[in-house]
Amino acid sequence: MTAYLFVGPSLSRTEIAQLCDFVCLPPVAQGDVLRLARARPRAIGIIDGYFDGGPAVWHKEILWAMTQGIHVFGSASMGALRAAELHPFGMRGVGRIFEAYRDCDIEDDDEVAVLHGPAETGYVTLSEPLVNIRATLEVAERTGIVGRGTRVAMIERAKQVFYQDRSWERLLADVDGNTDTCDVRQLREWLPQGRVDRKRLDACDMIAAMCALLAGNPGPLRTTFHFEWTDMWEIATRAPAAGAPVNRASAPELPDDWVLDELRLDEAAFESVRQRAMLRRLAADGRRSRPLPDAAVRRSVERQLRSRLALFRRADVDRWCADNGLDAGDFGRLVDDEARLFELEARLDTDVGSALLDELRVGGDYARVAARARDKQAALAEGGRQEVMPDDLGTTPIKLVAWYFEKRLGRTLPDDVSAYARRLGLVRLADFYRLLAREWLYSEEGKVGADRK
Repeated sequence: MTAYLFVGPSLSRTEIAQLCDFVCLPPVAQGDVLRLARARPRAIGIIDGYFDGGPAVWHKEILWAMTQGIHVFGSASMGALRAAELHPFGMRGVGRIFEAYRDCDIEDDDEVAVLHGPAETGYVTLSEPLVNIRATLEVAERTGIVGRGTRVAMIERAKQVFYQDRSWERLLADVDGNTDTCDVRQLREWLPQGRVDRKRLDACDMIAAMCALLAGNPGPLRTTFHFEWTDMWEIATRAPAAGAPVNRASAPELPDDWVLDELRLDEAAFESVRQRAMLRRLAADGRRSRPLPDAAVRRSVERQLRSRLALFRRADVDRWCADNGLDAGDFGRLVDDEARLFELEARLDTDVGSALLDELRVGGDYARVAARARDKQAALAEGGRQEVMPDDLGTTPIKLVAWYFEKRLGRTLPDDVSAYARRLGLVRLADFYRLLAREWLYSEEGKVGADRK
């Protein structure tokens, strides 16, 4: 057994050969970790990965690899993204980029995205990743090359540029009134020797961490989570070339009934989709009686929808429509319906409280939920901590939110925490923070009233 690296433009094969004898593979794509894990390597390191033009590596295949005892590391690029999302489950993240994603200092995938050439060119980079721009400007500010205003302005400008077009040449040429021209001149002269390649540094640190682990001859990784063997995972593992793209041109047209039958095999998933579909149907029935939602609402809803589905370019929308059996023109209709649904939910949320309790009652869950709520209320009342907030716990709201989503729910943070709280019927974000602070005290400190006998 040995160790493998998925690596592309972040670190050259020559540099890797000087650091370790790991087997190097191209940037990771969906299905690659699943296929590799079947060979039972001792460790897998993910540095680079594809996300534009093909499906990205699936979280579940990484989780499965870890249940097979394989140590999985991530750093620098796609590896840092997945490690930030899966470190509560045992994936080991290394480097400052991973830490920034983990701590929510940065959030977007385009921070690490880079345009590069094919393998024959050694994956030569053709653009500058935003994480490298950030790291370089931070050093430039610390060493007095640029002021804080210039650093902030240049990062904001870089963020507005499509990742394939980002370069130092473009940033230095695109000077506006917020940028000190003296700073720009000094930065231009300093860059050749001062530029920071944060992705390369983090990749080297990850390899060093892998070498240190393997030198200690560790046993198989022991996971503490339960791996759910779903129907979709069954299909993925049975596929002759798991993760290989489907040749849609040669595939017959897929009837809607076949898709619905697949959904019906998972009763919980079907019921969740059914409830949402009925609300969507209710919103759609009001098309004729109500005008289109406000343009600002529609734009906001479209941004959220495209962000959730990673549809950053028109080509992404076209590909998504093709994958979902739609024409490109249908996307606009979906956005309109989502906006109507958003407005309908906003109207109903103000009066839905009693209806939610009735749903709990007829569903047979009220007694269970109420019992836990009553115990929590009593536990917090003993210490006079019913109105506890993150500051009272010595933490920050974002750390508490990260604890809830990553540790409790096992998922990444939502793009818009305020919108998430509103969907729960909480008018103010502070109410959501109070809810989480109470839960933290009860579940992490109180342990279901352990001290109250």
